[in-house]
Amino acid sequence: MQRLTLLFGFLVATVPLTQGVTGSGGSECSCGRNHFTCAVSAFGECTCIPAQWQCDGDNDCGDHSDEDGCMLPTCSPLEFHCDNGKCIRRSWVCDGDNDCGDDSDEQDCPPRECEEDEFHCQNGYCIRSLWHCDGDNDCGDNSDEQCDMRKCSDKEFRCNDGSCIAEHWYCDGDTDCKDGSDEEGCPADVPVTNCSVEEFQCAYGRCILDIYHCDGDDDCGDWSDESDCASHHPCRLGEFLCNSGLCINAGWRCDGDFDCDDQSDEKNCTASQCTTDQFRCKSGRCIRLSWRCDGEDDCSDNSDEEDCEKTELPHCAPDQFTCGTGRCIGQRKVCNGAKDCQDGSDEIPHQNCREPSEEESCNVDNGGCAHKCQQVRGIVQCTCHTGYRLMENGKLCQDINECAEDGYCSQGCTNLEGGFQCWCVQGYELRPDKRGCKALGPEPVLLFANRIDIRQVLPRRSEYTLLLNNLENAIALDFHHDKELVFWSDVTLDRIMKANLNGSNVEEVVSTGLESPGGLAIDWIHNKLYWTDSGTSRIEVSNLDGTQRKVLLWQNLEKPRAIALHPMEGTIYWTDWGNTPRIEYAAMDGSNRKIIADTHLFWPNGLTIDYAGQKMYWVDAKHHVIERADLDGQNRRAVISQGLPHPFAITVFEDSLYWTDWHTKSINSANKFTGKNQEIIRNKLHFPMDIHTLHPQRQPAAGRNRCGTNNGGCSHLCLPSTANYTCACPTGFKKVDDYNCAGSLDKFLLFARRTDIRRISFDTEDKSDDVIPLADVRSAVALDWDAKGEYIYWTDVTTDSINRAKWDGTKQEAIAVTSLESPAGLAVDWVTNKLYWTDAGTDRIEASNLDGSMRTVLIWENLDRPRDIVVDPIGGYMYWTDWGANPKIERAGLDASERTVIISSNLTWPNGLAVDYETERLYWADAGMKTIEYANLNGTHRRVLIGSQLPHPFGLTLHEDKIYWTDWQSKSIQSADKNSGLGRMVLRENLENLMDIHMFHRHRTPVASMCKIDNGGCSHLCLLAPLPKAYHCGCPTGINLLADGKTCAPGMTSFLIFARRTDIRMVSLDIPYFADVVVPVNGSMKNTIAIGVDPKEGKVYWSDSTLNKISRADLNGSQQEDIVTTGLMTTDGLAVDITGRKIYWTDTGTNRIEVANLDGTMRKVLIWQNLDSPRAIALHHEKGFMYWTDWGEHAKLERAAMDGSDRMVLINSNLGWPNGLVIDKEGSRLLWADAHTERIEAADLNGVNRRTLVTPVQHPYGLTLLDSHIYWTDWQTRSIQRADKNTGNDIITVRGNLPGLMDIQAIDRARPVGFNKCSVRNGGCSHLCLPRPGGITCACPTGIQMKNDGRTCDNAPETYLLFSSRGSIRRISLDTTDYTDVHVPVPELHNVISLDYDSVEMKVYYTDVFLDVIRSANLNGSGMMTVIGQGLKTTDGLAIDWVARNLYWTDTGRNTIEVSWLDGTCRKVLINNSLDEPRAIAVFPRKGYLFWTDWGNLAKIERAQLDGTDRKVLINTDLGWPNGLTLDYDSRRIYWVDAHLDRIESCDLNGKLRQVLVGQVIHPFALTQHDRWIYWTDWQTKSVQRVDKYTGRNKETILANVEGLMDIIVVSPQRQTGTNSCGVNNGGCTHLCFARATDFVCDCPDEPDGRLCSVVPGYVPPFPETTRSSEKADAGDSRRNFDFFPAKPTDPVENTSENCSQKDASQGLCEESVNQVLPAINGEGLHISYIIGAVLSILAILILIAAVIIYRHKKSKFNDPVVSNLTYSNPSYRTSTQEVKIETVQKPAIYNQLRYQKEIDVLVMLSYMPT
Repeated sequence: MQRLTLLFGFLVATVPLTQGVTGSGGSECSCGRNHFTCAVSAFGECTCIPAQWQCDGDNDCGDHSDEDGCMLPTCSPLEFHCDNGKCIRRSWVCDGDNDCGDDSDEQDCPPRECEEDEFHCQNGYCIRSLWHCDGDNDCGDNSDEQCDMRKCSDKEFRCNDGSCIAEHWYCDGDTDCKDGSDEEGCPADVPVTNCSVEEFQCAYGRCILDIYHCDGDDDCGDWSDESDCASHHPCRLGEFLCNSGLCINAGWRCDGDFDCDDQSDEKNCTASQCTTDQFRCKSGRCIRLSWRCDGEDDCSDNSDEEDCEKTELPHCAPDQFTCGTGRCIGQRKVCNGAKDCQDGSDEIPHQNCREPSEEESCNVDNGGCAHKCQQVRGIVQCTCHTGYRLMENGKLCQDINECAEDGYCSQGCTNLEGGFQCWCVQGYELRPDKRGCKALGPEPVLLFANRIDIRQVLPRRSEYTLLLNNLENAIALDFHHDKELVFWSDVTLDRIMKANLNGSNVEEVVSTGLESPGGLAIDWIHNKLYWTDSGTSRIEVSNLDGTQRKVLLWQNLEKPRAIALHPMEGTIYWTDWGNTPRIEYAAMDGSNRKIIADTHLFWPNGLTIDYAGQKMYWVDAKHHVIERADLDGQNRRAVISQGLPHPFAITVFEDSLYWTDWHTKSINSANKFTGKNQEIIRNKLHFPMDIHTLHPQRQPAAGRNRCGTNNGGCSHLCLPSTANYTCACPTGFKKVDDYNCAGSLDKFLLFARRTDIRRISFDTEDKSDDVIPLADVRSAVALDWDAKGEYIYWTDVTTDSINRAKWDGTKQEAIAVTSLESPAGLAVDWVTNKLYWTDAGTDRIEASNLDGSMRTVLIWENLDRPRDIVVDPIGGYMYWTDWGANPKIERAGLDASERTVIISSNLTWPNGLAVDYETERLYWADAGMKTIEYANLNGTHRRVLIGSQLPHPFGLTLHEDKIYWTDWQSKSIQSADKNSGLGRMVLRENLENLMDIHMFHRHRTPVASMCKIDNGGCSHLCLLAPLPKAYHCGCPTGINLLADGKTCAPGMTSFLIFARRTDIRMVSLDIPYFADVVVPVNGSMKNTIAIGVDPKEGKVYWSDSTLNKISRADLNGSQQEDIVTTGLMTTDGLAVDITGRKIYWTDTGTNRIEVANLDGTMRKVLIWQNLDSPRAIALHHEKGFMYWTDWGEHAKLERAAMDGSDRMVLINSNLGWPNGLVIDKEGSRLLWADAHTERIEAADLNGVNRRTLVTPVQHPYGLTLLDSHIYWTDWQTRSIQRADKNTGNDIITVRGNLPGLMDIQAIDRARPVGFNKCSVRNGGCSHLCLPRPGGITCACPTGIQMKNDGRTCDNAPETYLLFSSRGSIRRISLDTTDYTDVHVPVPELHNVISLDYDSVEMKVYYTDVFLDVIRSANLNGSGMMTVIGQGLKTTDGLAIDWVARNLYWTDTGRNTIEVSWLDGTCRKVLINNSLDEPRAIAVFPRKGYLFWTDWGNLAKIERAQLDGTDRKVLINTDLGWPNGLTLDYDSRRIYWVDAHLDRIESCDLNGKLRQVLVGQVIHPFALTQHDRWIYWTDWQTKSVQRVDKYTGRNKETILANVEGLMDIIVVSPQRQTGTNSCGVNNGGCTHLCFARATDFVCDCPDEPDGRLCSVVPGYVPPFPETTRSSEKADAGDSRRNFDFFPAKPTDPVENTSENCSQKDASQGLCEESVNQVLPAINGEGLHISYIIGAVLSILAILILIAAVIIYRHKKSKFNDPVVSNLTYSNPSYRTSTQEVKIETVQKPAIYNQLRYQKEIDVLVMLSYMPT
């Protein structure tokens, strides 16, 4: 309830808002009759005064609202009377300042002249021009903000209010426009976020990694990932856990305030008993006793403000009088003879009131008044001028110190006699009102974190933009204006990030050791980053890049939140909302720490510093208040105490405060002095967090860099202090003097915390724990260290890996990543540099070198969950704990000898182990027995060291006289005396997930060992052993030690080798245990499926269906090479013919079976017909057969000879998914695994006597056989299984827990290879020799014919198709009937469109529109060169004039047809007008013709001479997208495909006799002709097809399933035949020679090439030098090397081509002829004198002609055809062939058809394209 106080008569009434008279701000007030209604106060209250008090010159309302607009004759002659009744000095009139307050002193003033750099306001003010349209009302009348609305960019959405937002915010579920217009009219179906199985879904739909669920961190942002976590309690002592997972102060439970987001802190509350320092509200809520009767409704029911006695008088205005009752009246009513105060205190004697005498008069000595005198009811009343107040004697006036009151001036204030003067600090300028300060520089921007993004908003206008998006949980932020950087903390990733202020270059700054970094601040002067972390209870500092990180403050911190810096003063401020909320400050080096506020604080969130005003502001989310104070905490007062549900962060700029609020999800603003003028800047935000004002004045450059330019001479950190600076060291490093830090750590406690590894330095006194910066630590358990290499080692049981890094976090690497399941213990032998570990998953103890090499299994029997392990190199022993069914502690020699159990009783969960080398004791911690014990190294003299207060000890270590341990339950690291167990200390507490612990030091005991001398003579591993043996030689896993006891075998003899998608592994069968070892191939594997081995050469072969290649390497991983890299899709099966030295493979994608030499050469397709999905393949070289499975629609098992002949189906019934296949040569059987029938079956080699061996098997894939066993991989069980090959019994698991298992092979390298039928002279074959039953077959690589001798192959196919498919060029031989495509190995192909072939030099030419080049190459891939590399846009068509050696191409992007020599020189534009997307092009050199298609607005097919003249339209009706074009040189016909009309047509060379050859083709692109066939490529069917050119029948598919098919040509001896006049000596031309129908012409390139050019055959212009040179780079072209051609002149000759007449040109007088060509004539050239005469005579005429031609040419380019209706566009092959781009283009109605267009707007699938 608002207060209602009615003071009748002369009482002032304060009433609540009611309906009635309109008050200020649009609120409504109503006072009774005979009362005046004052303006509504900031708190919504109304004040009523007697009506006669209005306009009496007295400030009765307190805000002068009763005197506004009154005209009272109370001003002296020396004063000006304002419209509002105020009196000011006349000298202040028209001085540009608003002294009256209503601007009446500046009205009707003569116009002031504004300067050039000023803007003239409508009210006469002059302001800076820069302030015009900056969103700020600088004029006062808003005339400077009458601006045009900003235009939104193409990537922005315009709101209805005119503001612009990011386009992708439209209909995204968030209201980004202030008016909500971005979410209006949106589709109702909002896509539901589906999280993967590895993710957790937050309450509002967002997905986070599942490992973040119940980890104690608020990763979702609403704590929903921490709710319902029964096993985890993230809150500290004295905190309450909300149902949402949030931790709040336990005292806030049931206090009536909803502090939990889910309000769970106020549920199930009973009437609470309030403490003695609390007040109980009527609602039962308890509040602080100090809040009782403080004028604020803290109970929410006003019960804390009832029955209160007035303890303080209300503060009246300076020109008001305070009555004894507390009421305020105007000063003039004092001693006026009327009791205006209810108690008459305005008339009592102590006010010097006395009875008026007759002598008193203002006419006598001004009534004794110092300033103004007036008589009221016959009594003299003195008043004072503006700026003065009446003294207590009622006569004299005293100057008012306006500067003593906040807000009179924005920043600086100087009091003057009778007035004051405001001023601004550097970087600000006084506003026209002479009171406010405006920041110089750009318009301010509010930068705020929104959890999932960081946004910017202009507070003065509706500009709202995105800076960074797709963030996880951005909380705190700050910026560095000079470096243009933004920094933010992410509490989900536990990272501090940075980026450029334009959103680019996102980088991690701090990535380790963070738990809840809620505050962030940038020192922009000294370039340092400070942050608070409420999880670690620390304040830290680092360089801006995160280096040299230091814990600055850690003691007596609970939950530090907001942080602010004052680098100019060298101070740091922060809030702490722990159990004792407070605000503190310290120097920026951590010294001089002091509490500046610790009362009336509950949840201090945001904090900011007003550098100009030297104030600090903070928000309290629990107290719902915004407060301010001086920087030392003095003069604290509330600015806003109402309407703040949950303020979070705050910033200040100029005279405004801006803050974010969690509950209202808004950004708000208010005046920083009064809290008035509150405004919502933005609401309906996602989750507004931290906020800052982005402006240079928020980081003023005026401060002094205390560290100077040389970092203050400090070796590491230079931190400013209040006086100077301090040199500081990164956490844990000691200072060696005042300036320098130690270079390394000598001693530190190393401990694992699952997701990080930390150290506590013992070199310094603070003992702060520091996170070692390591990447991707998921679940670290065991630790150890090596001082010599300065490495730390750890195991990770989530990634199942062993890792190491330098102690500073550098050089991190995984050293063991395979065959690990739960590596829980780790130990370093520092004598022999060996690493030992236990694996509780595989139940093994293994060892390796410190880099993970030469790994060997030491103990694999009778282990049951081994845990920790320690080594004693002094005695040669290792010790380990085992907490399986029978817990025990064992020891054995470091070589696994002399194994024995030393402790086996009174053990439950023996965890940590430690050896005391001095006392020769073994210590262990038992989490079940809750003890720490020790015994002698042989297990005797067992003692309990600590037997109490050990909830769950885990890790254990010793150093000097102390024992250290970690405890899971108490979440602490503790220490005690190692001998007595006394002197227990807690080093660290509140640390979750503590694991192993070790003390790193540099004084390990040196030990003499034979292993240090020549590795003990061992070829591989030298392992320590107990005396007397002292050492033992060992071998890597799977390899046996030879009889000499020193040397290991060169490799595995008998082994399994299997593919696991991303690696290949081996399991040795030579040893008594199964352990898989990765083949360390130096190359990437993406999806390795099939595998084969050549035991003779010791190589492994594999196929990768993602990389689409077959590769090989040595069995040791070296010599990796790719042998087949083209023409593969899904190579599921692979077999090595170890006898015949060939490799066979199946391809499910191409449905082929192929063979090649072992190096991939001489590749041949053996079987390509009637294959559905061929999978496994097996070879029987001796019998000459190959077998394969096919699991297509009709699954079957087939056999053929190894040359592809004699094919037959063996089994085709009761098969599902026949996967693995193997031949039992000894038993003459065929065995296969079927994943659908879940069986492994066998049959004879001819398919009979079928029987089931093993069933059920869940999902068998690979199958192999060796000796008496079969082995198979199983997808379902993720394991390798073994069984008897004859009975199927005795099934065991060889290896388990192996996801991604694929093919498997069993190899015995000791077995003989067998006899190779082709061993003698390759069987007499020139190429391939393939075995078959009873003999061999000579075969040729794919597409090459065998000669008549049956043994020799041709070198290459004679006739073949060449076609492009974007990233490849392929060949299909027409000499053979298999029509198999072979890749032409041309490198660097990106998007090949058009092709042609030069039969003279046997080169292929092609265009690549990705690179915009034309290139050539030999068919073997060599000699690739760029022919044209500049000036191309979209080269769609290409054609070679094989006679004149010219290259023609179309450029759709530039709408030109160009020509050049085949090497790219002599380039010339032939045609560049009236072209609208020219596409295909073809030449007929014998006839001198050039043909091309144009699929522009008016599709057509044209013809011209080869020089571009005599241009003629052949076809321009009934065309859609004329794509491909080819010529039949024999029948003299043109063929083309139309991709819109879906047909193939032809006509004669004149465009006559047109006929449709094929009427239904889906989307043809290019075509070619050979013999009686027309071949074409089709985008839709992804195939190459052909049809009879005479009938259009006999249509067949040559090749199918090829993506991105483009151009196609035929290479044949019959194709490029005939000659013309240019075929001999280039027609005698110096440059270009063009054959025409009846003659030929010479022509010059567009750009001079340095050689004189003649258009007359055989003529060379005069040249001063006699040296010769060749005209072209291609010296092999004999017809271009003319002996009579002159060399390049030394002096350039003036170009006269533009003024060259036909006569001159015919005589060879033109050096260049760019715009015209002339026919060749017979006879000699004319004399030089005629040339000179002719040139001079027609020079002027030619200039005029040229001008006319240019004018007409330009005019023609702007002629647009008549447009009428809507059409679509042809697809662009610059995009994927899966997509077709459509745009709306207007076109004449007669051509209402689809057309090809490069400019595209909308993507649609090709299958939906209109036909």
